[in-house]
Amino acid sequence: MKYGKLYGVGVGPGACDLMTLRAVRVLREVPVIAIPQRSRWDESVAWRIAAAPVGAVAGQERLFLTFPMTKNPQHIAPAWDTAFTQIGQRLEAGKSVAFIAEGDPLFYSTFIYLHQQAPTRWPGIEIEIVPGVSSISAVAAVTSDPIADGQERVAIIPASYGLDDLPDILERFDTVLLLKVSSVMPRVVAALEKADLIDRAVYVSKATMADQKIVPDLRSIRNDRCDYFSMVVVSRKHRNGVLAGRGRAAVGAPRKVDMDSSLLTAER
Repeated sequence: MKYGKLYGVGVGPGACDLMTLRAVRVLREVPVIAIPQRSRWDESVAWRIAAAPVGAVAGQERLFLTFPMTKNPQHIAPAWDTAFTQIGQRLEAGKSVAFIAEGDPLFYSTFIYLHQQAPTRWPGIEIEIVPGVSSISAVAAVTSDPIADGQERVAIIPASYGLDDLPDILERFDTVLLLKVSSVMPRVVAALEKADLIDRAVYVSKATMADQKIVPDLRSIRNDRCDYFSMVVVSRKHRNGVLAGRGRAAVGAPRKVDMDSSLLTAER
């Protein structure tokens, strides 16, 4: 059977003008856009980003698919089965389908599960990934804090799953990015205070969106239930190269650097 082509399209972190030219082109050309939403009553964030740049396309189908925000497989599995069935009906009819995702489609995205299952469900199907600006890049841009430089090591973890390992991670990595801190902010603040890193952290929600929020003092939101689209960035800045000792998050006073040796380090 000749299937339509399956696209995974990243629409970026929130600001519609951060969508790539390729993403806009693909979404204007495909006969079907698959649009994930948390429930039938919630607006799709991905489509809210993409709607204006894509605009009205004659004859194009916008297929809204519900994926409940839960870790319970008894609720997730039926939703996925329904979504796969609806997408499959279009692909089997020879129609190409573009599944849109906030940020990048292969970075903590709902599309990843479709990407894994597609070759089994539709053998020989052609899949194309259209990358997007991720939340990581967006947060770095709005805070003007580099994620990594020189020899720095970076850890990215979902906060609701990774807090048990956080003390060890904070010790081993120079920059730690905690994603989706919505319900665990009290535990995050407690862990950062214990590690004496609370003043090296910044909270960002909805980076690049109209209601973006940046909080440099996490103590002030210690007991808040924060937004789902949120992140805490912790920067130790121990191992950066030529720029060692500079910037908001630098630890201690600037070090005297052997410029020749540091340049060699930075260029490797």
